[in-house]
Amino acid sequence: MSDKSNIYGYVAGGPTQAASSNSGVFEMNDVVDLLNDNEWTLQTADITYLVVAGGGAGGYDQGGGGGAGGLLTSTGTVDLGTSYSITVGSGGANTNSPNVNGSNGSDSVLNLNAGTITAIGGGGGNSLVPGSANSGGSGGAGSGGNGGTAGTGAAGTVGQGNSGGNGASASQGGGGGGAGSAGGNAGSNGGNGGSGSASSITGSSVTYAGGGGGGTFSGSHGSGGSGGGGRGQSGSCQGTPSASNGTANLGGGGGGGPGCGNGTGGSGTGGSGVVILRYSDVHTITVGSGLTSSTATDGSFKVTTITAGTDTVSFA
Repeated sequence: MSDKSNIYGYVAGGPTQAASSNSGVFEMNDVVDLLNDNEWTLQTADITYLVVAGGGAGGYDQGGGGGAGGLLTSTGTVDLGTSYSITVGSGGANTNSPNVNGSNGSDSVLNLNAGTITAIGGGGGNSLVPGSANSGGSGGAGSGGNGGTAGTGAAGTVGQGNSGGNGASASQGGGGGGAGSAGGNAGSNGGNGGSGSASSITGSSVTYAGGGGGGTFSGSHGSGGSGGGGRGQSGSCQGTPSASNGTANLGGGGGGGPGCGNGTGGSGTGGSGVVILRYSDVHTITVGSGLTSSTATDGSFKVTTITAGTDTVSFA
């Protein structure tokens, strides 16, 4: 940095730069040089985040429950005045085919100074005949076997969720995996969805990312896991209602469908994900128009909850 002793009214020492601090009046090119040399620290804000992906849909016929969306929570930093991209994942679509698994949920993504945080969409549940469910943030569950070979549950993503349960050879689907525990294996009844994981990032404890319950032709359906997992549905084709959907903005897996190859009953869709940011109330956030959000206050913190969309946020 050149000598600025006689610039900006300085008659003695000009602006100085040392290992621990910068002082004085700096020209823009000096600031750029210092930034490039990692010798100028930008103002930052500390962020606590929760990122939940969309849950997977349940399988259609004797269907396995859908896996919950992946869940990640930790802390990070942002530079004030810098834009950071966010995407909230949607839930997986259900299917009306006995040979097609439920769709996976979509990823939720948050960018911070440390890099990109990606929660993986939940795996779709297996539908009748035969095979495996889809892997994901939490894995989908295997279908019933209709008297033959049952479907198998799929793996979750390490650090984000758990595996789905296996189906039973008679006609019962397993439970989708959740953020807190694996989905249950089916027996004479459908498997229950795995439990979700509780977070108090908003100031109140809320459970997110529960797995979907298994559907059955005979026996009782599996229940959805805590944290928005949809229940499965039991019964035969004609007139049977559909399994329940995963809960929106909790990332729950959809419930598995009943024993229904061509009737009106169906599987549940996955619940959409969410991105939640907690930061000091001395800061303000600007949210892009492509994101749906709300901001509340919790003591000396603000909490911004983003429920849909793709765009950027910045802080001041």
